[in-house]
Amino acid sequence: MIEKAGHIAAFAGSTPNIGTTLAAFGTAFRIASVSGKRVGFLCLNLKSAKTHLYLGIDKPEVTLDGLRPELKAGTLTGTKLRQYAFAPSRLNGVHVLFGNMARDQAEYYEPEQIERLLGAAREAFDLTIADVSAYWDNAATVCAMREADQRFLVTTSSLTHFQEDVRRWTEQVGALFGLSKEGFRLVVMGGQPNSGGYGMKEIRKETGAVEFSELRLKESVHLQLDSGRLDEWLAAEERNASAFDAVADPLLKKLNWAERLRRTERPWVRRLLMHRRGSR
Repeated sequence: MIEKAGHIAAFAGSTPNIGTTLAAFGTAFRIASVSGKRVGFLCLNLKSAKTHLYLGIDKPEVTLDGLRPELKAGTLTGTKLRQYAFAPSRLNGVHVLFGNMARDQAEYYEPEQIERLLGAAREAFDLTIADVSAYWDNAATVCAMREADQRFLVTTSSLTHFQEDVRRWTEQVGALFGLSKEGFRLVVMGGQPNSGGYGMKEIRKETGAVEFSELRLKESVHLQLDSGRLDEWLAAEERNASAFDAVADPLLKKLNWAERLRRTERPWVRRLLMHRRGSR
């Protein structure tokens, strides 16, 4: 169980472009919505930041590269980070720091700068979701995965996405930075039933995953990403946001926030929890 305040959960992909940002943002939105906690979302994919596009914002006012002077000087605080974050009411308590727009400068981010950013995030938010790259060749991925209290590795049921890449993460590269295989929770991005790909039994055996979640999302969600309406889709219907419960619920338990939800005064949350307990 996590005990310290200002928790960090990092999401990385076994392979690029498989829905890691979607899994991370959906989880952040769901947790913020049901817990009432202040949740930060850091877009730390230094070479391919897309969160702003998924939210329909072509030119964000504040991005990660705009904070580099403060990160270098060590003057970024939690209060400042909250001020810089994008947090309209429609995000239900999620505060977003948009990613690096200067792709040619991705290699210039130093570990100390990312550590300062993560430190400010711990001050600013009850929980920070860090969305990082599928590659370990940059400070953001390495530092976020090392500093995180919880680590999620996103993959799919496609053999080319999990057969070798997951083990390279958890057993080879991760071990170099003191991260054990047991410290990763595997998140499999699934589609509708009978959509092809390998089953959970085969994926478990091949990857040796200890903790496991499967996200079954409708293919139509990708249309929301392309049109920049991910936040609208999540907020439109309860079932859209609840699709991320497979990842959000285990994290809530780790944070010891699940007990807080059971004591909530919000009737709709109580009804939802009672329905789930009755269906088990």
